Amino acid sequence: MRRHPRRGEAGRPVNLPSERGADVGRRIGVGLMYGLWRPRVLGAWRVPATGPAILAVNHSHNIDGPMVMGVAPRPVHFLIKKEAFVGPLDPFLTGIGQLKVDRSTADRTAITRALGVLDQGGVLGIFPEGTRGDGDFASLRAGLAYFAVRSGAPIVPVAVLGSSERGGRLVKALPPLRSRVDVVFGDPFEAGDGSGRRTRSALDGATELVRKQLAAHLENARRLTGRRATLE
Repeated sequence: MRRHPRRGEAGRPVNLPSERGADVGRRIGVGLMYGLWRPRVLGAWRVPATGPAILAVNHSHNIDGPMVMGVAPRPVHFLIKKEAFVGPLDPFLTGIGQLKVDRSTADRTAITRALGVLDQGGVLGIFPEGTRGDGDFASLRAGLAYFAVRSGAPIVPVAVLGSSERGGRLVKALPPLRSRVDVVFGDPFEAGDGSGRRTRSALDGATELVRKQLAAHLENARRLTGRRATLE
């Protein structure tokens, strides 16, 4: 059953990102990612076939988001920094169902739209480290735990490995063309204690639980794929 639309400030309904657009984005991602590189996808069946889910993705390269969009079994709405929505990328990213977020403040519109995606049984993609870095889940922000506790949606850890090991000959900023990039989906887990409490202590506890689960998944993914740490 579809819930009532979420409302933002002043009680106005908030437009949710397009599910059809996200499906188009997935198909574009499939063509680009499999055309340019050789993704090896492990555990995609772990993503729940229906209902809300949160994909928590490590982030060491700009292709990590498009790669997950292309190989995930369901359309994904990623929370993406507003700085990426420039020029023609703005209508394109909006058209394929992605969510603009201002990381410098508590972006109420982005939060409401992201919760709306989960309310309607969609898949929300988050880089829980907040920005591109070593991709090791070491510096986790509380946003992921908040969305999980608030919505009750399970978190599916996702490790993208191989995207930042070396640059290509033609375009140094991208992995070598036709090189292998591993995407490993982990077992879904619940972040909250089932009470739905969103107190500071509850969110702190949930964030620590999430950090441990994501770090354990990344270590397991490296063992499965034979990948070394992203930056050594």
